Amino acid sequence: MRRTLIIGIQITFFFLGFSLSLMAQEKAAKPERTGKQLFEAACAACHGTDGRGAPASSLGFEIELPDFTDCVFTSREPNDDWSAIIHYGGPMRSFNQMMPSFKDALSDEEINLILGHLRSFCKDDNWPRGELNLPRPLITEKAFPEDEAVLTFETPTEGLRSISQKLIYERRFGARNQLEFALPFTLQERAKGSWIGGVGDIAISYKRDVFHSINKGSMFSLGGEVSLPSGNKTLGLGGGGTVFEPFVAAAQLLPSAGFIQFQGGFELPADRKATDEAFWRTAIGKSFMQGGYGRSWSPMVELIGARELQTGAENEWDIAPQLQISLSKRQHILFNAGFRIPIGEPKTRSTQFMMYVIWDWFDGGVFSGWW
Repeated sequence: MRRTLIIGIQITFFFLGFSLSLMAQEKAAKPERTGKQLFEAACAACHGTDGRGAPASSLGFEIELPDFTDCVFTSREPNDDWSAIIHYGGPMRSFNQMMPSFKDALSDEEINLILGHLRSFCKDDNWPRGELNLPRPLITEKAFPEDEAVLTFETPTEGLRSISQKLIYERRFGARNQLEFALPFTLQERAKGSWIGGVGDIAISYKRDVFHSINKGSMFSLGGEVSLPSGNKTLGLGGGGTVFEPFVAAAQLLPSAGFIQFQGGFELPADRKATDEAFWRTAIGKSFMQGGYGRSWSPMVELIGARELQTGAENEWDIAPQLQISLSKRQHILFNAGFRIPIGEPKTRSTQFMMYVIWDWFDGGVFSGWW
């Protein structure tokens, strides 16, 4: 029995060594390909070896192909979106079905190598990567410069009813800059069944990305806003004066698709008899992709603080739990809803229900990207 056991062990080690030798020979015969080689083998027939897209005359179809050397386009797209399209084809993000699925032809590792090569086509590091474009909180200003339109909605959960809406248009220019225009409109209940409404204080703001690093997952921006006295102060639709609001905004990626965002600054009325105020806002959350590449769900919690800059003033604190959901397949129409809840002063300030709808118009029209 002992001799038989020894012989069995020897045979086992022989075949194990033989198998490892064959695997090593096979690996040597088929060396791992680079991202460039994989791209040229699987993608270049349509997208060109230079990433600019092959001419329509050689393709046989008239679909306009993306130019991966165009940083305006490539920088704002996160790897997850490109990975979804490579895995499941163009229809995964509501693009043309001429872009086929490669999930059965390429491994996840090979697709990641191709993505690394795709990133090399944009040569200008001034453009921040799309991974730093984090979900928009209800209150905290993002650090990332945007091209989008936002419609916000806010109403108290108790007391006299009011509906505050704001239409925000954000326009990115250059690699790091953004202009924003905000037009508020408010409906207020003055007495039971009696309402008034009108335009509030129009705001114009500027934001600049001063630092970003995809390797560190960090971004830092400076900005400023000016609110103009376009609303009727007597009716409670405006503040009655110009207000300047310098601020900083920062973002940090966390492990497992987590993130944290911060905004801090001051509200400085042009009328020096009015009181200045400091504010600080922090949002922390995590994103989940349905099925790995489908609809995104981003639960967040914001902690909002403010304090008037005068002797004896006290801090005001609010907390805002919320959930952002992508509505369209292209993920360019987003919805967020939550509550802004006062902490410590429930009798003087009521809880507010808040929501918004975002249209990232750079990625397509309102009615495109759904199917």
